[in-house]
Amino acid sequence: MRKNEQGRSAAKLKAIPLGGLEQVGLNITAFEYEDSIVVVDCGLSFPEDEMLGIDLVIPDITYLRDNINKVKGFVITHGHEDHIGALPYVLKEINIPIYATKLTMGIIENKLEEHGLMNTTKRKVVKFGQSINLGQFRIEFIKTNHSIVDAAALAIYSPAGVVVHTGDFKVDYTPVFGDAIDLQRFAEIGKKGVLALMCDSTNAERPGFTPSEKTVGHTLDSLFLEHKDTRILIATFASNVDRVRQIINTAEKFDRKVVVEGRSMVNIIDTASKLGYLQIADRTLIDMEELKNFPPEKTVIITTGSQGESMAALSRMASDNHKRISIMPGDTVIFSSHPIPGNEKAVTNVINELQMKGADVIFQDVHVSGHACQEEIKLIYSLVRPKYAVPVHGEYKHRKAQAKIAAQLGIPKENIFMLQSGDVLEMDEEKAVVTGKVPVGAILVDGLGVGDVGNVVLRDRQHLAEDGIVIVVLALESGSDQLVSGPDIVTRGFVYVRESDELLEEARVIVEEAVQDCLDRSRKADWGKLKGVIKDTLSEFVWKRTKRRPMILPIIMEV
Repeated sequence: MRKNEQGRSAAKLKAIPLGGLEQVGLNITAFEYEDSIVVVDCGLSFPEDEMLGIDLVIPDITYLRDNINKVKGFVITHGHEDHIGALPYVLKEINIPIYATKLTMGIIENKLEEHGLMNTTKRKVVKFGQSINLGQFRIEFIKTNHSIVDAAALAIYSPAGVVVHTGDFKVDYTPVFGDAIDLQRFAEIGKKGVLALMCDSTNAERPGFTPSEKTVGHTLDSLFLEHKDTRILIATFASNVDRVRQIINTAEKFDRKVVVEGRSMVNIIDTASKLGYLQIADRTLIDMEELKNFPPEKTVIITTGSQGESMAALSRMASDNHKRISIMPGDTVIFSSHPIPGNEKAVTNVINELQMKGADVIFQDVHVSGHACQEEIKLIYSLVRPKYAVPVHGEYKHRKAQAKIAAQLGIPKENIFMLQSGDVLEMDEEKAVVTGKVPVGAILVDGLGVGDVGNVVLRDRQHLAEDGIVIVVLALESGSDQLVSGPDIVTRGFVYVRESDELLEEARVIVEEAVQDCLDRSRKADWGKLKGVIKDTLSEFVWKRTKRRPMILPIIMEV
């Protein structure tokens, strides 16, 4: 290791967020010191409305691929999709080891199995309080609380100083399972001196404290008591194991059988049970086929779809598309989640459909957040006492709210960094400064295709969705270039053909005249020029008559 005259390490620590700073999702951050890079998390995000047909969005890892000889491993904070979902896609490009806590690793292994990567991926389960050495780094896993069990904060030790990365967290003194957040360890690390704190910003705009997950259990008890004569369906996040545990506990108290519906929910409950994070009494869980053997008021259905996702189980039930469960008048449906920003409309649509079928829908007070509010964020800052503050995880407004908290706690303005994805923050005890940018972006996953849909394809899809397509088919005689058939006009998503015969016939005549004129003027048909003439002529005609601009696709055949 290089030293300067004072004997201090001369190299700086680089923190490089490769995603996750513009939205909630796509979380991935690289830490680099000399010849070593460690990567915290590798998450996906879900497509925006205008990303038509796109299934998932994953981060661009060009920087990691270009520096693959330095990359020592992925260290994962917890098992939510926005922190682990991109791993199967990224590992196909860069095969590096994964380090995570027990349940997090269990969920990751489910994904690796699906993608056939179990045998080629090196994995190590890490306990809380344990450290792992990766090149020039030592990474310590610290116990925190979140809406999934086994969430960890990370202390990242480098020769240039320590960075504390909170992961997603809240302070829960009475968690449903396991221990409370290890505040003592945060304080011990803070006493020794921390270079930077990268803290979860999701709830930084909300004052006060986030209530304990246990409060939901009390609410569920009173709801079950109130609706003891109806069937109960509860929609929640598949990954919220503590919430599922509380629903099952309440069902057991009221002597109800539980059915779990939704593939992701079944997978996670299965993994959590196998690893000992979920104890369920014998005969509480029953198969879907057994539902008919019990009166409706003695059953509970736990399902996915709390965000109004069109393919999730609850949405399919609401729209009568579910093969085995129909919503019946008198059913009680409980939404045990808040809509993620942007999903409000989809959730409202599902609620409306459920109510139209006669269900009683409850969506207030049956959820607490898994993220820290302002007072908990202040607590972590006060314990860790970082030199630099780098708000992470959230949209700009969330991170800005955390920057204000850091300033109130006395961190100088010049030591608070509002980074963007791709920024390279270089820091040591003397100073921290953004020194450059690395390539970042969103890679779109559509079906089996990863990255083969870009802006041009999306623009075409939007064009097709908004204005439709007009296809012009004609045949030219080989050699003489005489028009022997067509032009025929086929449309999709443009006009209703049966009511637009006149318009399409007029368009056909205009295109035929333009084609004939073009052929008469040149001895040898230039197909490129001919296609251009067809597009221009038809586009002008259609715009004049309809004020629309459909995509025009000329197809010329030689016979």
